[in-house]
Amino acid sequence: MKSYTEQDNRKKYMTGGIGLILLTTGICVSVAFGTVSISLSEIFGIFTGANEGGMYHIMMNIRLPRIITGALTGINLALSGAILQSVLKNPLADPGIIGISAGAGLFAMAVMILLPSYTHAVPPAAFTGAILTSLIIYLLAYDGGAHPLRLILAGVALAAFLGAFMTALMVFYSDKVQGTVNWMAGSLSGRSWIHVRMILPYTVLGLFGAVFGSKYLNILMLGDDAARGLGLSVEKVKFIMTILAALLAASAVSVAGLLGFVGLIIPHITRLIVGSDNRLLIPFSAVFGAITVIFADTAARMVFSPYELPVGVVMAFLGAPFFLYLLKRRTR
Repeated sequence: MKSYTEQDNRKKYMTGGIGLILLTTGICVSVAFGTVSISLSEIFGIFTGANEGGMYHIMMNIRLPRIITGALTGINLALSGAILQSVLKNPLADPGIIGISAGAGLFAMAVMILLPSYTHAVPPAAFTGAILTSLIIYLLAYDGGAHPLRLILAGVALAAFLGAFMTALMVFYSDKVQGTVNWMAGSLSGRSWIHVRMILPYTVLGLFGAVFGSKYLNILMLGDDAARGLGLSVEKVKFIMTILAALLAASAVSVAGLLGFVGLIIPHITRLIVGSDNRLLIPFSAVFGAITVIFADTAARMVFSPYELPVGVVMAFLGAPFFLYLLKRRTR
């Protein structure tokens, strides 16, 4: 038993070390490379205050806030996916698939198109949309308890319904939709320190709540009857954790748009590495979510340079095949 525990701990530490190395590498590569490359000596000069020219502006006001926003977005989406997969007991669940992102997206898009002078209202609008969507899904699925399969089916149906409203907005206001195209695809282009300050409080709150709630998620994984037998208020925990997942997804949508598949693939890959214990799954998913979005955004900037793809396009190329693989595996 002791040797197993030591081997298990060694694996966790190694995974954490590799994650931190990848995160550091991703940040360095994303800072250094782009339409204009920045050398290591210039980066060092910027951090020491010796270089305050054009490269300083590119790094400190363009690339660094974009990287941090992308990392925080990846953290929030990965945490949201990990929470929903544990609550619903389904590795195919994520905020996009069950409709939470669609609710946040519809409300945020309505503000951007109908009230363009109130861009500061996009985050609270996205949060409102996500919370209302979560409540509607919960009410639709509730029948003496919120059954996981009913939650997923209600979410898929509601996502399609809300998607129709977004399409209608694009048709009726086609002259104003250009500014939302990249946002619809999921983009980090033009993100600034304002966006970092916008999403950071939600990330801190969400990470704290997810880590604190991980022990309750572990109990939920035993099954509703077993959880009730252990004294857990099952429906209360499900409701609170679903709202927390909605908060995390809404904050990510408000700054990065409809960025899909992060909440699906990251928790699943992390689960394959560290297991299903949410006390480990939650923090490791946060780290790997940040890594994934940073590398995907760097690829989006560099592959067709000087042209730039939305990071959501890169994530779709990566996530869609992985989703089909998971679906096939679950069917078997």
